[in-house]
Amino acid sequence: MKTKGRAGMDASLVPADTSADVRERGSGVSRQVAVLPVGSYEQHGDHLPLATDTLVACAVAREIAAGYPVHLLPPVTIGCSHEHADWPGTVSISAVTLHAVVRDIAESLRRSGVGALVVVNGHGGNYVLGNVVQEASARGERMALFPAGEDWEAARQRAGVRTSLLTDMHAGEIETSILLHAHPASVRPGYETADFVADDRRHLLSLGMSAYTDSGVIGRPSLASAEKGKELLASLADSFGTYFSFLTAADGAEGTSAQGARGRS
Repeated sequence: MKTKGRAGMDASLVPADTSADVRERGSGVSRQVAVLPVGSYEQHGDHLPLATDTLVACAVAREIAAGYPVHLLPPVTIGCSHEHADWPGTVSISAVTLHAVVRDIAESLRRSGVGALVVVNGHGGNYVLGNVVQEASARGERMALFPAGEDWEAARQRAGVRTSLLTDMHAGEIETSILLHAHPASVRPGYETADFVADDRRHLLSLGMSAYTDSGVIGRPSLASAEKGKELLASLADSFGTYFSFLTAADGAEGTSAQGARGRS
């Protein structure tokens, strides 16, 4: 079920809702769903900001909130970016900390009457989020991780993104396109000549990103466009419909709520 977006919805990272807004939005659904963007603070080459993954997650979450009656939360802005530690500016927290933060948020939401949580993950290194959702589902809680790999692939095809998901790993065509659409002022010159491909990254977790790229880029940002970014977000919003349906369904669609994926890196 889709609803029209809220007029004048705040486009900043922190939603401007009041308690009355949340109460009114939740009155029309069988179970209220909160959406939590989770990003990172890590290098994205010289053309994208350290906050790229957070900006992407928030852009996806805002697109969802424009189409569905969900409770949009402010983002978690620092995640598990240890593989990027060789670059200045990168900051990480442990997987244990991120797990605890998301679980605490979910518990707090349930106490306030919000019975389901969708974690919108913008960073591929936040692997632990899959475990958070897996464990919550086993406890009978309503939680999902979004977008799944299939959602990204559908969005890639719809938007005409030419780079595969394997190649478009970091600061490439997808992330640059979304920021060109949602935050164009944050994209610096140089992305047109920053392409770098490293499809075989089997030792990434052991050696880190610096073993595979000097620039911090793995992908083809030169192919990015604002129009592709717009279509990527629109496709993801459409894909969210099935998540919203099973999270608000009376039977809970058991076994489905653990679906999700790592998101972009």
